[in-house]
Amino acid sequence: MHESDPAETHDGPHGYISNGYISNKDAYLKRLRRIEGQARGLQGMVTDDKYCIDILTQISAMTSALESVALGLLDDHLNHCVLHAAMAGGAEAEAKLQEASAAIARLVRS
Repeated sequence: MHESDPAETHDGPHGYISNGYISNKDAYLKRLRRIEGQARGLQGMVTDDKYCIDILTQISAMTSALESVALGLLDDHLNHCVLHAAMAGGAEAEAKLQEASAAIARLVRS
């Protein structure tokens, strides 16, 4: 699923032509729109005084959907941005590895 070429030249805002998720952008946007709809549905459930457990079940589904998007983005980031930085070496590689590590830590805590 990762079509990036580690040897390509990078000159974007973070040293890359594109973000690691660019090949999956449409799928991410589609999934995020569905999650947005789930959030609106949750608001409606509360407005309509739906059963607490039903609301909690939907919150759990929405949380799982967000986690799935986050893990996909993380995978794309590791296989694109971090990979390219590691190949470049030096301070850039260290910075990208620390950044990825911090992002993983935030995901694990949430």
